[in-house]
Amino acid sequence: MTLTRRLIVCLDVRGGRVVKGTRFVNLRDVGDPVELAARYEAEGADEIVFLDIAASIEERGTLLDVARRTAERLFIPLTIGGGVRSAADVAQVLRAGADKVAINSAAVRNPEVLTEAAAMFGAQCVVSSIDAKMTDGTWRVYTHGGRTATERDAVEWARECERLGAGEILLTSVDRDGSRDGYDIELTRAVADAVNVPVIASGGAGSALDVVDVIQSGHADAALVAGILHDGVATVSELKTHMKGSLLPVRNAA
Repeated sequence: MTLTRRLIVCLDVRGGRVVKGTRFVNLRDVGDPVELAARYEAEGADEIVFLDIAASIEERGTLLDVARRTAERLFIPLTIGGGVRSAADVAQVLRAGADKVAINSAAVRNPEVLTEAAAMFGAQCVVSSIDAKMTDGTWRVYTHGGRTATERDAVEWARECERLGAGEILLTSVDRDGSRDGYDIELTRAVADAVNVPVIASGGAGSALDVVDVIQSGHADAALVAGILHDGVATVSELKTHMKGSLLPVRNAA
């Protein structure tokens, strides 16, 4: 059976508002997360990812009230991440309405959180969020909103996250984030070929061609988009139509 390729919309949230920047800096306000999530679902998005991008930096939990109000409006799967440090935090986020929970900085610091969460709630709802940046000739894992470098190799870390219990990898190229220069195909393919769980490619979408390319050439199971939708460069329906025209199996395409 051929698996459907997903188009996932990302809402980076700070201070209760959706923001977008370039390479994780120069953030600008683009709207209300509840309204944007509902709009993108109506346009045909397969899933929504809600990331509280300041939670780890500010050493606090996820903005659960905003996440809850977003979840109440949606019928498609919702992933929530940011500030998740323990299995107890995962439980809180799931109770707030998430279908899946993304864990980044805490997993690097305490990898067992992935195993604990998967044991309690199932691997299908545990997403390992990996921010990777080319550093000294290799892709290094970065934490705390792409600000803190680690010694971990991104491809090896992805393998380890799968072994620990993560059911999905959300892979973001810090180098390409917000650039609209296209996804990092080489990075995405390296990770996708190294693991047996779905990989969501993130960072760099500038057009429908980029979305198709990262799925066909990067072997991604899904493409995450944000800025080109927020700024009206493209719509979800336009991207899905192009995916279908490129013979990718998709849902809700015109």
